[in-house]
Amino acid sequence: GTLDDGREIAVKQLSVSSHQGKDQFMTEIATISAVQHRNLVKLYGCCINADNRILVYEYLANKSLDQAIFGQRSLNLDWATRYDICIGVARGLAYLHEESRLRIVHRDVKASNILLDSNLTPKISDFGLAKLYDDDKTHISTCVAGTFGYLAPEYAMHGHLTEKADVFAFGVVALEAVSGRPNSDLSLEEEKVYLLGWAWKLQETSCISELVDSRLSEFNEEEAKRMVAIALLCAQASPALRPPMSRVVAMLSGDIEVPTVSTRPGYLTDWRFNDTTSFLTEAADKSTDESHYNSPSTGSTVGGAILSPEIATTPMFDEIMGEDGDEYGLLGRTSATSMSGFIS
Repeated sequence: GTLDDGREIAVKQLSVSSHQGKDQFMTEIATISAVQHRNLVKLYGCCINADNRILVYEYLANKSLDQAIFGQRSLNLDWATRYDICIGVARGLAYLHEESRLRIVHRDVKASNILLDSNLTPKISDFGLAKLYDDDKTHISTCVAGTFGYLAPEYAMHGHLTEKADVFAFGVVALEAVSGRPNSDLSLEEEKVYLLGWAWKLQETSCISELVDSRLSEFNEEEAKRMVAIALLCAQASPALRPPMSRVVAMLSGDIEVPTVSTRPGYLTDWRFNDTTSFLTEAADKSTDESHYNSPSTGSTVGGAILSPEIATTPMFDEIMGEDGDEYGLLGRTSATSMSGFIS
């Protein structure tokens, strides 16, 4: 639709099945309205009439990143544009996590929730699952919501939520932007079905160029290596090893070096569903069984998380997090409220 002043808008209606009361709805609208950044979708207003609750957002002409890359009418994004989109998304998440007055975990970062304006500037959208958190807590335990393929293992398995869940999802999105394919594709040969696993294998064998979208006639090889390395850091099994988004921005911008990725990313298939601590504890001897995880007593504790001595090596940890890594809160902060029930 179009407003009287000529601005094009997108209208989103809350599902009637949502359990949110009017006061809570209004509080969360005020929260989203208070968060403003060039890489976040603008909320123009809302409307409440009986059981109908409507949100009015800015309209973005180029739709979503997944349509731009995977859709039948893809935009044929060149390498420079894809790289800029990833930097923009990283900046938006860094703002939510570290710079905004209201600290927010988005909880549903994925290619379809990244919209593109007429200039292909990325805008993070759909805060329907977002949660607030404060500086006094390391994490929240909450019901799992989000999209499979982008869910961090510790959150998907046990509802253990920090801003590092968004970092994990960003890593998946970055790999999708590089490769031009979704995070899973059952039509491919077995070793290529899951993007994280395929990217890690190519990283190990120094064949990153094989991961880059074949539709790209040219690309910057050094930038591709940097992007994949950063994405794999973001998708590490332990949330404490994932860099804060401010450091992701700095690495993508070339302001700081990207540390060597020496451990594979976290896969949901690696975790024992009946073990509430195994998501952060890995067996010291991976050569005998890479999917086996030890009891908590084998790990060291950092910020309340139990880490494998092999994964959380001090040099790697320091290099990823920086000298002041603790000021970001290694395992995040907590939230007080949520917003759910959106339908398109």
